[in-house]
Order: sequence, then C-alpha cells, then structure tokens
Amino acid sequence: MSKKTSHKHLLDRRSFLKNSALAAGALATSAFTTGSSKSDGFTLNPSDITGIKESERKEPSRFIHACMTLPYRQFPLERALKGIKGAGYDHVAWGTQHREEDGENHPVMPADAQPDKAAELGRRCRDLGLEPVKMFSNVYPDHDNAIEVLTNRIRQASAAGIEQVLVFGAVDGGDPQLWIKRFKELAPIAADHNVTLVMKQHGGETTGTGEALARIINEVNHPNVWMSYDAGNVFWYLEVDPIPDIQTCSDLIRAFCLKDGRSWPNKTTNGPGYGEIDHYRLFAPVAFTGHTITLAYENIYPPYIGSPESPEQVDRWARLSREYMENVIKGIQEV
Repeated sequence: MSKKTSHKHLLDRRSFLKNSALAAGALATSAFTTGSSKSDGFTLNPSDITGIKESERKEPSRFIHACMTLPYRQFPLERALKGIKGAGYDHVAWGTQHREEDGENHPVMPADAQPDKAAELGRRCRDLGLEPVKMFSNVYPDHDNAIEVLTNRIRQASAAGIEQVLVFGAVDGGDPQLWIKRFKELAPIAADHNVTLVMKQHGGETTGTGEALARIINEVNHPNVWMSYDAGNVFWYLEVDPIPDIQTCSDLIRAFCLKDGRSWPNKTTNGPGYGEIDHYRLFAPVAFTGHTITLAYENIYPPYIGSPESPEQVDRWARLSREYMENVIKGIQEV
C-alpha cells in the first residue's frame, strides 16, 4: 500500500473526487428528512448532472464480498461458516459471538486469546473455502485498555491472515484527540504485522459521520489507518443523510460495513436494498478509486419480520444481499 499523501493533498483530492462523483450523475444533493414515522426520501437535482471526461476516471474499484458471521449469531459458528460459503461467498468477516451447541454464547475470538488460536480459526475458514478478511476489535479507542487490546487484535489478525481490524467508538461519540494519539501509536504496530485498522461510524457527532472520522484519519496520516464506511449507522444514530456525508471521505474508504435503514413505517435498521439508502448513489464516489474495498455484510435481514427462524433462512438472506450489491456495483461501473 502506498504511503498516504499529505493532509492538504487529501483535501484537494477529496474535492476533485467529490466533483467527479457528482459529474457521474449518481449523488443526491438534498437533505434526508428523518422522523419516527415517515420520510420524504432522497432527491437528485438535475442541475448537478454534467458530463465527465474519461481521462478523469480511475480504474474500477475491486470489491470483495465478505459476509459477517454476525447475522448468524443465534447459531453455532461452524454452521455460520458453512452457510456463508453455501450462500456464494468466498470471503468472511468474523463477528462477535455465537450461540453454540451448549446453548451459551461464546466469542468468535476472545480479546485476550493467543495469536495461534486465531491462526487455527483462519485455517478452519480456509478449509471451508472462505478467506477471512476482517475481524471486530470489540474495544472502543477511548477505553483505558484500548492499546493493549488492539495490539493483541493486530497480532491475532496477522496470525490468521486477516488484513483488516474493525474499530469504532461509543454511541455518544469518542474523543477525537485521544483517537488521533492512540491510532498514531497503533499504526506502526499494524504496519509491522501487515494489518490495516479501519474505523467506522457508531454514533456521536465527534466520531459518528464520515466527515468526523476523515478529520481523525487525516491527522493520523498513516497508510495502515483507513475507513470502513457504515451508512446504516450514520442513518440510525444521527439521522444524517449518508449520501452527501460519504462525499466528504470517499478517498479514505477501504471497506464498508453494509446495512440499510428505514424511517417508515417505523425506524429500523435492515439489510441493504430493504431501506431508504440509495446504494447506487452511495457507491458512486467509490466505484472508480482503483483500490480494493472490502464489503462486510453486517445486517442482511429484511425489516419488521423478526429474527430468523432457522440458519437456512439466514443463508437465503445472505445470498440475496450479495446478489443485490453485485448488481448495484456492476450497474454503476458499467454506466
């Protein structure tokens, strides 16, 4: 991975990408009207659609489709891995915990586990035909033990052959200056282990939008610290329209945590394609970056119909979510 450019250059480049994405005719300009009962949805101003020169386009982004084990959390981890493979995925992202055969919830990977335990789970995944690409950190950067836990997560990821460790803060936001300090300390450790730290939105104005996290990432300014954009969380926690928000940080995105959201008939989060977020507009700014971008399918459930009754039902939802996103991306890149 090439060394990250200067803060000023990133801002200049962001402006160029934003204008290019708008020129592609895929971005919304009006605000998203939120509320507990209904929404006016997204609109596009035709005056924002102009031509784009081929010389301004980069190579198409390469998207890796990785289902999280998280949607299968009510079922054993082994069944989750088999279901994900059966749903047509070649990559997997480790979730948090699963209800195992004994009826108890067990962590996918304990925070204090030795790296060889992660290496063994990585081998299990590959034996099933799944390449593990992302794992949860399960610690907020503001926590007193964040450096210790994240350092061990980096070692676990490296042992398992996982490139990305997912980090996020509390729902009321984190301390940006503390995040900058700690990510600057962790970034060289991640680089030594060929691991990337990717932070996502999880509520709070200080760390809950792409724009807020972009300021932190630009200050850290390290090639092993990037963003995993979570449009569903931007929608859910802050009721912010993710379409204009992603334009402020598209050049920093190396992953997504995929979920959607609805405000009508009741506010909820759900799988991509079932909600009010227009994924064509959402992915337009990152469709031609030339980078490899990991899509971790975090919520694949349809809204309002309750939890899955069987792992086979999750299998079907996992397949439908992947096919939906594959069609969205193919359509954007071919247009």
